[in-house]
Amino acid sequence: MQVITDQVYRFSKDNAACATAEPGEVLVFKTLDCFSNRITDETVTMASLDYGYDVANPAAGPVFVNGAKPGDVLVVDILSIDVADEGTIATDDHCGPLFEGMPYATKKVRIEEGFAVFNDLRFPIDPMIGVIGTAPSGDDVIDGYIGSHGGNMDNKLITAGARLFFPVRVEGALLQMGDVHAAMGDSEICGTGIEIPASITVRIALIKDFELNWPVLETKDKWYVNACAPEYHEACRNAARELHRLLMRATGWSAPDTYMYMSVQCDLEINQGCKPCAVEMSLRFGAPKHPGIKPLIDIDKLL
Repeated sequence: MQVITDQVYRFSKDNAACATAEPGEVLVFKTLDCFSNRITDETVTMASLDYGYDVANPAAGPVFVNGAKPGDVLVVDILSIDVADEGTIATDDHCGPLFEGMPYATKKVRIEEGFAVFNDLRFPIDPMIGVIGTAPSGDDVIDGYIGSHGGNMDNKLITAGARLFFPVRVEGALLQMGDVHAAMGDSEICGTGIEIPASITVRIALIKDFELNWPVLETKDKWYVNACAPEYHEACRNAARELHRLLMRATGWSAPDTYMYMSVQCDLEINQGCKPCAVEMSLRFGAPKHPGIKPLIDIDKLL
């Protein structure tokens, strides 16, 4: 089993692959926290930390997947996420609706037997991957940002047991991931979850010649299109268009029928919305798995 330890700070078609893998292979990605493990204790805050977006959110990788060509889809099954025994939460001067007047602060959070210890509270952790994706075919995208390739989606549902589908835009796909959170609420309101080093175990697969414009997440009971844009209404439109297209393909329904079904059965949820942070609005639009509707991406038939 290959263990990926190299770290990069941007998604790029020019990144040199640190490993090569075959479809069906299981890989382990060893990740740093989003601060590159540089916040050693609570006396270190983001006021004194060099935290430009070009040195934050390191991702392990990238991995070149043999056989992956533009127009294919890379499938990533999250098998497990094992986190360290301490994580970090921090505030800065530009993230979230309450940033004005909020002092810089750092909190170290112990992880004990699957629980986070926050002041006098203990609550269960649910480790998730904040940054994951493939290389874009155009300009580089810093790991802290998001796009149709994936990136800093900060979707709290990207946990063990989830399956992800990414558009392949460059030969080899160039898969990378990092920015694990032991726990995070939808919107990540102050700009950080419980940021923590981790070991991520995944299995990869490849679907040939399948149109996919945005990353798709499959959970136990839903299909989610993940999309982004500078503002909410644009991000909503991007996600809605792709979900609408995939649903029409699966059901054979007309455009109006599919639109109406989305209005009564599909849910729009916020991944990250910590404006005025420069990162774009990240959201997910989910359709329930229904026995009367074919899988949006039928991996068993397509592999």
